[in-house]
Amino acid sequence: MGTVNLESAGPVVLDLAAAIIRDKERLSAIDGATGDGDHGVNMAKGFRLAAAKLEALGAFDLAAGLSTLGDTLLGDIGGSMGPLYGTFFTDMAESLAGAERLNRPRCGAMLRAGLDAVQGLGDAKPGDKTLVDVLQPASEAFDAAAGRGESFAACLDALKAAAAEGLEATRGMVARLGRAARLGERSRGHLDAGAASAELLLRTLADGLRARLEDAP
Repeated sequence: MGTVNLESAGPVVLDLAAAIIRDKERLSAIDGATGDGDHGVNMAKGFRLAAAKLEALGAFDLAAGLSTLGDTLLGDIGGSMGPLYGTFFTDMAESLAGAERLNRPRCGAMLRAGLDAVQGLGDAKPGDKTLVDVLQPASEAFDAAAGRGESFAACLDALKAAAAEGLEATRGMVARLGRAARLGERSRGHLDAGAASAELLLRTLADGLRARLEDAP
């Protein structure tokens, strides 16, 4: 079914930072339709700081990389996204404690740990037009594919597809939380910025893990 060596997967966290920095203007433009338009800029600030810390370390595994990213976002990103994504990555890192390899069940547990962290910190539920509308269906799709006995690679593909569908679904939702909620019905017709960054991060994570699968079918 394939597994990923956590030491070789450390650079995936740098991939996450590079993706956010590369797409910061797109993310801010999405945010600008219903919010204050700084989502991409703020996210890029935190991810750039985390990348600098990791590059200074030289070598680090996936757990250490996610932990450093989470701690940096918690300490250096304002608004709601810093605590949400900081806790998301910190709890994902903690789920990997003691592991040397990432297999399909452990990856599913890691994704659920991140989702639980976000839902435990805030009040977001599916349908509220937030990053939960990407994180939850993506995690569930991974677990469902695993339950069908599909390969690790196929589970990651299912994760990506569900994340993309979840993001697009936010376009038809009315925001119930955050700045966009003030717009009420006028928030419909626009993507949610947090959901957009969540989709980008999960897509990049899945691609990075898939590229490092060993003994994949």
